Amino acid sequence: MSLPVSISALLLLGLAQATPVGSDPEGPPRAPHHTTPEKDGVPLGSGPIVLDAYIDFQCPYCRAFEMSSGDSLRALADEGVITLVYHPMDFLDQASTNRYSSRAASASGCAADADRFADYAQVLFANQPPEGGPGLSDRELAELGVLIGLTDPAFVRCVPQHPYVPWSNYVTQRAFARGVTATPTTLVAGAPVPANAAAVAAAARALFR
Repeated sequence: MSLPVSISALLLLGLAQATPVGSDPEGPPRAPHHTTPEKDGVPLGSGPIVLDAYIDFQCPYCRAFEMSSGDSLRALADEGVITLVYHPMDFLDQASTNRYSSRAASASGCAADADRFADYAQVLFANQPPEGGPGLSDRELAELGVLIGLTDPAFVRCVPQHPYVPWSNYVTQRAFARGVTATPTTLVAGAPVPANAAAVAAAARALFR
């Protein structure tokens, strides 16, 4: 059965078509701690096979991907098979009334500063607001950190300051330049693979020696 076309799919298609593939966007003025050398993703693990996961915290299909596959992929990273790199995009800002995608991505950068990106990403998806309406407030985004024990005053101060909104836009432009046209998109060693744990694991283990 085919899935209905969502607001996210339409927005992303339009943005991707407007962005030249292969163009190299200028780096962000500030990036979170614990990011990749390119500053466009947050890596988990240190396995030899790189799995790039392009996500948007307001994308319902990304939530489904996280709920169904997130634990399995993090287990592969813990096992030393892959380096799992999350790329939080902001293309769904137009699908909320308060720029939720970029604010949530910025908050995830604040969590990355405390080396808690993965835990915070999980709680963001578990509490995802409906697509097309108002997203969570800055206060609610900070309160989600409390749910995972992220109570550091630096995180609480960071969230409403939105320091990583330009970073999330940079991540998005880098994704478009790489040819990403949908979320979630998963690349194993640079090659596109269906966004589910079984397909990703099969592709990664085929390369793992």
